[in-house]
Amino acid sequence: MNVVSFQITMTTEISTSINIKEPRWDQGTFMGRAKHFFTVTDPRNVLLTNEQLENAHKVISDYRQGVMSPGLTEDELWRAKYIFDSAFHPDTGEKMILIGRMSAQVPMNMTITGCMMTFYKTTPAVVLWQWINQSFNAIVNYTNRSGDAPLSVNQLGTAYVSATTGAVATALGLNALTKHISPLVGRLVPFVAVAAANCINIPLMRQRELKHGIPITDENDNRLGESTTAAKQAISQVVVSRILMASPGMAIPPFLMNTLEKKAFLKVLFTSFITLFIQV
Repeated sequence: MNVVSFQITMTTEISTSINIKEPRWDQGTFMGRAKHFFTVTDPRNVLLTNEQLENAHKVISDYRQGVMSPGLTEDELWRAKYIFDSAFHPDTGEKMILIGRMSAQVPMNMTITGCMMTFYKTTPAVVLWQWINQSFNAIVNYTNRSGDAPLSVNQLGTAYVSATTGAVATALGLNALTKHISPLVGRLVPFVAVAAANCINIPLMRQRELKHGIPITDENDNRLGESTTAAKQAISQVVVSRILMASPGMAIPPFLMNTLEKKAFLKVLFTSFITLFIQV
């Protein structure tokens, strides 16, 4: 099967009552939530062409209006729904910036996190990679903002500069302190800097939602109004979740590397690699 195509041969006839506003799988179970989020963050969606995105857009738009493409199957409809959700903003309907989409999170974060944890000892490297990370975070936060809370260029600039300054200052300050203490603490500097920046970046990027609230709807999706309390709770959860999501890749490896460096195994492995390289 083509990894970037949602054409699947099925014989099942499609129902006209499928609720594509909700996830395909039961969100009351762990497996249902796992399947949903693995599909939402599928990196292969980054490879989709504009033609495939527009095709998915048409399928979903037509289905919402009660029009179905000839031969459309249920699997094709769900695939189109997740392609549509991966590329188009749920509130505005605009096509989202490529690296700001959820499908770009895995490749982008792996690359940036790896570089932040590798190049953290020199000032130029810290400044460069913290700046790249905060630039990426700003794009993600802007791309996934609430459609009812547009940000001005002024607000975007303030949030971006504040977060970048906070991350760089935290990283450089901690680096200066760690010269006199355990190397393990030094390896944790990128994680602490990222956590501090998230606490600055996200609230500033979504400050309009904090001031004016986010839409509240009932069980039938009828809009009831806006709530600042809901906005505060939602943004707080985003901040905490961003820090927790970064912790497995940024907080655990320093402990592993610190332990391995004390063992003879890593030194022997490195020596063997160098010897083999010289011989070749």
